[in-house]
Amino acid sequence: MPITFNNNRRNNFAIPISMLVALLTMPPQLAAQTGNVSLTLEQIMADPDWLGNAPENAFWGADSRTVYYQQKRAASELRDVYAVGSDAPSSTGPKLVPESEWSQRLHSSVVYDPSRTHRAYIYAGDVYVTNGQMTKQITRTGVTESDPLFLGDGNRIAFERNEHVFVHDFRSGLTEQITDIRFADDPDENDEFDVMKAHQQRLFSTLRKDKRDEGESRERTKSLYEADTGLPAAPVYMGTEAELELQFLSPNGRWMILVTQPASFEAGRDGGMSNYVTDSGYIESRTVRTRVGRSGRSNHSVWLLDLNSNKTHALDMSSLPGLDDDPLEDLRENATDWHVDRGQDREAVEKLLEAPEIRDVEVWRVQWSPDGSQAALYVHANDNKDRWIATVDFDGKKIKSQHRMSDEAWVNPYHTEFGWLNDNRRLWFMTEDHGYLGIYTKAIDERRSKALVVGQYVAIDPQPGPSGRYIYYRANVGHPGIYEIWRVDVETGNSEQLTNLGGMNFVAVSPDESLLLITHSEINRHPDLFVQENRLGAVARRLTDTMSEEFKAIPWIEPDIVKVPSSHSDDPIYTKIYLPKDHDSNRSYPAVMFVHGAGYTQNSDFGWPYYFREGMFHNLLTQHGYVVIDMDYRASQGYGRDWRTAIYRRMGHPELEDFQDGVDYIIEHYGVDRNRVGVYGGSYGGFMTFMAMFRAPGLFQAGAGLRPVTDWSHYNHGYTSNILNTPDIDPEAYQRSSPIEFADGLEDPLLIAVGMQDDNVFFQDSVLLVQRLIELKKEDFEIAVYPLDPHSFVHAESWLDEYRRIFKLFETNLK
Repeated sequence: MPITFNNNRRNNFAIPISMLVALLTMPPQLAAQTGNVSLTLEQIMADPDWLGNAPENAFWGADSRTVYYQQKRAASELRDVYAVGSDAPSSTGPKLVPESEWSQRLHSSVVYDPSRTHRAYIYAGDVYVTNGQMTKQITRTGVTESDPLFLGDGNRIAFERNEHVFVHDFRSGLTEQITDIRFADDPDENDEFDVMKAHQQRLFSTLRKDKRDEGESRERTKSLYEADTGLPAAPVYMGTEAELELQFLSPNGRWMILVTQPASFEAGRDGGMSNYVTDSGYIESRTVRTRVGRSGRSNHSVWLLDLNSNKTHALDMSSLPGLDDDPLEDLRENATDWHVDRGQDREAVEKLLEAPEIRDVEVWRVQWSPDGSQAALYVHANDNKDRWIATVDFDGKKIKSQHRMSDEAWVNPYHTEFGWLNDNRRLWFMTEDHGYLGIYTKAIDERRSKALVVGQYVAIDPQPGPSGRYIYYRANVGHPGIYEIWRVDVETGNSEQLTNLGGMNFVAVSPDESLLLITHSEINRHPDLFVQENRLGAVARRLTDTMSEEFKAIPWIEPDIVKVPSSHSDDPIYTKIYLPKDHDSNRSYPAVMFVHGAGYTQNSDFGWPYYFREGMFHNLLTQHGYVVIDMDYRASQGYGRDWRTAIYRRMGHPELEDFQDGVDYIIEHYGVDRNRVGVYGGSYGGFMTFMAMFRAPGLFQAGAGLRPVTDWSHYNHGYTSNILNTPDIDPEAYQRSSPIEFADGLEDPLLIAVGMQDDNVFFQDSVLLVQRLIELKKEDFEIAVYPLDPHSFVHAESWLDEYRRIFKLFETNLK
């Protein structure tokens, strides 16, 4: 049972404010009749092993006929490995792979040689190579190797170890270190004039001899590196002012691209988190992330290393269009006045908010063309307003923009895939240029890009096929909540729908490109594996059936997905509706709105929900007479750029407008009583519960905010700065978007539930809100604290306790 603090005047279990810690009496066991099956909170909030454990990390074997996957053991966090033949009779079923064979079967970071007859992979931090018949272990070390890459004709393989690159030659058996990059000063260039040093050298012959001996030794070492091919790569000195972030070796083994950040960069003051329930019996603390805007992101520099000459060249990025613009100029001016009006010194504020001459950028990814003759970079502006796909000009030692995506709100940071087509001169990439995520191509010697896959739908998770002829992707063409598998011919631009399974689908193409491995789920069926021939009209065949018989025996509700008209947008709000059995719209019903988390996610779709526990809870609620509504409010994924960015600089406002439309809709269509509607959600859903309860009192008569954000200035930089910029440059956006600023509006009962080990949304957020509510003399709230749980609860007893409290909140205030 968690520690609770209760300040609630409406419920019989109210406790005085002076008692900061209290224990709530649990309600009696909750049961709901669904046919002949009783749903209880104890069951649906239990360890989810009872549902059956879905396949994880499925992949094709080298033979293009065997599928491997991992599966969680019941009552354990261990995973086992299973194999199933794509053409095996269903009666044979998957076979357990012995642990002694894992190194031969369990693959990650898979890459192929040019002929696609061999593939390399990492297992337990070592490099392996297989042709499907025989497997060879390349390394066996106590350190971790990563990023395998076949070079040239496939007779050599490169990999990284401790930030150095090694190459193994299959013919000679030699493993060679080909890079030795040191972030230190070059001793040969450390001859700056110093008066005292010169004085000492003049006086003492011993010092002069020592200096001469050191110089001769360095010269001898340098000459040996040049003369003796048996030595490893000579050191490359990058100085002390930078540190390595990323490195990328070309497939021809000639070039390395290095991405560095300033060694002096600090992200800002770290947060701290205490654990009060420990093995030692003492309070233990750990360091957690920084807050938004403390120092933001670093500025990256890019270097080209010629491995033939061991020379480095800084790549000039100044030609990127718009790099010298300041898209935040107006906000800087407004922020200056805002801070000064609140008593800050103008000169100090102006200095803090001064715009840089050149905008800071980060390089998120580098892709080499298949032959290693070209390199492309994904460059992201640290103010989130631009991203560029740029190529390297090897002669001019600079980068050239091939495509710029700008957004006055923020560019989409979640779909960054890009790469080269097999001709080594055309790029493919993701962009929202037409308002929705699509796939485009561009020849590097042509001015304009070409749309390859575009429409009023999103195309996501693109992956080029083994032959290079097709790019495979997922798209919600027919319905925003159904993602089928498609492929597009990169030459003709013709797109073809390959699956017709409904629900949610992911794909892995077999190495010979003849078969598709499909991970398919439905609202009431978690992901399982299917296989299908890679052709139009083929029928998918089930490979696994991992849902438990106990779960399948329950007649779960299939919620309707309806289009709620929006009073603020031309597009509807796609929404799940759960109705009680024998629902009669002429009767009067209480209702509960569930608010999905993450902001940018999609929950009103036909796949297995991330919020599967909540889905079961909604079934239980319907059996107790509730209508349940679950909206893909503005900001949700799957509906295009305008829907995604509608919350820019005003989080919590468009979403609340959508909630109001949703409440009106269920009142009009499902007999819901306007005076008996509750709301709950976690993370972003907890934030939105607060915004609704504080900014629109009376819209909901009870609310539960779980692991909630209360003040966006305490959240992380990567997510928050996209939408609200930073607190120094855009203080109004943070004030406008933070629930703590509107806490005076609370009029109805509110439950706050939070894990004290939450390193995503800090426990501090809830503590600050509680203090604010106390100071405002609010009475209708309580807080339930879970000392051992992080953001996503990991203990079944915590889930059960939390949802008992939510249910009791609704039963007390809505019935």
